[in-house]
Amino acid sequence: MTDKDLLARLLGPPDAEIGCEECFARLDEFVELELGADDAEAAVPGMAAHLEGCPACREDYESLLELTRTT
Repeated sequence: MTDKDLLARLLGPPDAEIGCEECFARLDEFVELELGADDAEAAVPGMAAHLEGCPACREDYESLLELTRTT
């Protein structure tokens, strides 16, 4: 990993980011939009950036995504 990559990870994403509370509240909406082939990031700005940087929310997202794909 280069110094530039490390700095980018430290500073976080340049786009809007939401917090864990909002992420949890809107996670089902985000997953539904993704599965419906809608622009989920446009509907819930900052969600993708948050999921990329937050392991706990990412785990919830992946679990919900898997659950909805199997039902």
